[in-house]
Amino acid sequence: MTTHNNSSKQPILVPLERLSPEALNGLIEEFVTRSGTDYGQREASLAEKCAAIRKQLTNGRATIICDPASQTCNIVLSEDVQQPGTPGRKKGNP
Repeated sequence: MTTHNNSSKQPILVPLERLSPEALNGLIEEFVTRSGTDYGQREASLAEKCAAIRKQLTNGRATIICDPASQTCNIVLSEDVQQPGTPGRKKGNP
């Protein structure tokens, strides 16, 4: 029997086009309905929140990552994701 150690695997960047429309919608809805998400002074509808996240994903400001260790996916700011083969950089540094 072979065991796999996923704890050493790096998160995987997931291009939008690799997800079905249903999977993408589900991920976005799950993300925007998490507790602790703040959308400013005015409460936005679920549709408005989803549209805002979809726009950020489409224009490259946000990225989908999948963590093999925890077997979860998340949406993060693209600037917070270190691209493979590039040195790490701190926020605010070009």
